[in-house]
Amino acid sequence: MGVWPVGVWPLGPPRPVVVRGWEPPASPYGPGHRGVDLDAPPGTPVRAAAGGRVSFAGPVAGRGVLTITLTGSGSPPLRTTYEPVRPLVPVGAEVAAGQVVAAVVDSRSHCAPVCLHWGLRRGEAYLDPLSLLPPHLLRRPPSRLLPLLRGA
Repeated sequence: MGVWPVGVWPLGPPRPVVVRGWEPPASPYGPGHRGVDLDAPPGTPVRAAAGGRVSFAGPVAGRGVLTITLTGSGSPPLRTTYEPVRPLVPVGAEVAAGQVVAAVVDSRSHCAPVCLHWGLRRGEAYLDPLSLLPPHLLRRPPSRLLPLLRGA
């Protein structure tokens, strides 16, 4: 199936809040959530989660969408999608992991408050986009104990 590129969070730093996780459908047309929603106010810069070539940048069903076909990801190649966004790079542009490629726009048609929907596909199959991230990016930092303030 090809090698998985090592990815980065498409938002941040700091690490974005996952508002809704990936919920694979039981069948191709069944209910589910075919991506991950990340908390992001309008104007938030969106970064390429992995390097590749912009294969689509434009409106789909009234929302701005950006799709990047990932370099060296096998056949068929992996594709990441980001919406609702205002694309900042043209179709055909080569982008690097972490490069700013779009900005989140206000579109409450998917989630409220505004979020970035980040998707991953190989051919027609939807995959969990968090699988692009190395394990250390998925772990939360350790808890830190703070001193107890007396008399406050």
